[in-house]
Amino acid sequence: MASRIEHRTAFSADLATTFDAVAGEAALRARLEQIGGDNAELLEYAPAGDDTGGVRYKLRQGISSDKLPSAVRTLHRGDLVVEREQVWRAAGNGYTGTATASVHGVPGEISAKTSLTGEGEQTTLVNSGEVKVRIPLVGGKLENVIAEQVTKLLEREAEFVAKWLAER
Repeated sequence: MASRIEHRTAFSADLATTFDAVAGEAALRARLEQIGGDNAELLEYAPAGDDTGGVRYKLRQGISSDKLPSAVRTLHRGDLVVEREQVWRAAGNGYTGTATASVHGVPGEISAKTSLTGEGEQTTLVNSGEVKVRIPLVGGKLENVIAEQVTKLLEREAEFVAKWLAER
């Protein structure tokens, strides 16, 4: 069984400006520097590989073991290293995408569908996904903890994007 992730944020900026704040290379690098955790890095950044005007990127983020909930520390020794891959493609009046993430040393994955839609000076970012952990007996508990941590990360990233937009 998987744990669901649902997160929605509205920004007071047009679609193009918000897309640059969410998926632009400079914004991603600044976001990783500010909230990416230990050994955060933008590993890849390139056009999506089609004619949609989208992008594809891969990033690494670290979570030090002392910041992990005790339920996770009992199941995983050391820091967590998360690798995320996001693909955005232009679609209709916005962008749609897919996101995947894996945590080194944890058998499972995180997957999500993403969308960014604009209407005038208002843009909405939606993430909808799930966490699957394949560890008998404790996988469900770990899924819930990871889903909660991912939601907190999405909230922090949304706060960063809002600040980025306000400063420009």
